This record gives sequence, C-alpha cells and structure tokens, in this order.
Amino acid sequence: MKFIGISGSIRANSFNSSLLRAASGILVPDHSLEILDLRQIPFFDADLEREGMPEAVAYAKGAIEQADGVIFASPEYNYTYTGVLKNALDWFSRGPVRPLSEKPVAVMGASAGNYGAVRSQTHLRLLLHGMGAHVLPKPEVLVGQAASKFNEYGELIDEATIKVMTTLLGNFVNYVEGIRHVSQVLSSR
Repeated sequence: MKFIGISGSIRANSFNSSLLRAASGILVPDHSLEILDLRQIPFFDADLEREGMPEAVAYAKGAIEQADGVIFASPEYNYTYTGVLKNALDWFSRGPVRPLSEKPVAVMGASAGNYGAVRSQTHLRLLLHGMGAHVLPKPEVLVGQAASKFNEYGELIDEATIKVMTTLLGNFVNYVEGIRHVSQVLSSR
C-alpha cells in the first residue's frame, strides 16, 4: 500500500514531520509513505485558482488521489490545527478533483505541551469528516512533551509512543483494506 503523509508543520525540525518519518520506518516493507511538503502550496486564492491549479497543489492532489490512505500529523496552534494545514486542505477541497473525499485517513500529533495536540486532532477530524474522508477513530497518538520523545536527530525514541503508533498503523492498514473491500462489494451490486 502507498500512503501519503502530511505534516501540519513546515518547521525544519518539526516533531510532527519526525512522527511521519517514524511512521515510515514502522510500516512493513511492502507499504510506503511519501511525505508531502506544504511549503510550495500558495495561500488559497480563488483568482489564482481560476488562472489554473498551481503546480504544487496539482502534484499534492494527484499524490493523494493515487494513495491508498493519508496520514496527518499536526501540532496544535491556538487550540486547533495549523494555518498551513488549513490552507492546504482548502486547496484540496476545491475543483473537480477532491482527493480526500472517500479517502481513508489517520490523524496523530505532537506538541511541546502536555496534551499532545488533542484539540488540534479533534478539530482536524471534524474538518476531514466534513470533507468526506473516512477518519480512523482509534487509537489516538497524542505525543505531549515532544522534546523528550525525540533525540537530537529527530528520531522517535519513546517506546510507549512507538507502541501506540505501531498499533495505529496496523489498524490503519486494516481500515484501508476494509474500506476497499466494502467499496468493491457495493460497486459489484
């Protein structure tokens, strides 16, 4: 299976981007995770959209559309997900290609505070549901006090977090397979 990872942080040493890299290492060898870079996606502007889909947006939408599922990792800014992530999701919800509609997605997050981006994840799940995505409900990967969970190279070193991420990724693979099976059964009717 091919998955797309989207980090809600564009910071060079982002804990959430590090979470996605850790997920890539946890996935079994016949699964892959490509992490999209949101830096090149411009601010959403209907005038810009009318001129034609920006190349970075078209690439991201195509990658998401071709993927079996999407894994989001976002910090919490002001009690919610980040502006850079909201901007990308605004682009992804526009036009004839809406790649998150009917797409299986998983959500996780890390923050410097104690709560592991729980409010961010709650809001993001609601938004993704509104976009028609199939959001994996559990387990929640809430990485609080993130600086203590990664080493100086950005590698996830916290065994409890690795364990819950491994469970999330296993559940997500099964979830994607289940959605694929249900879709096949419904389309054969």
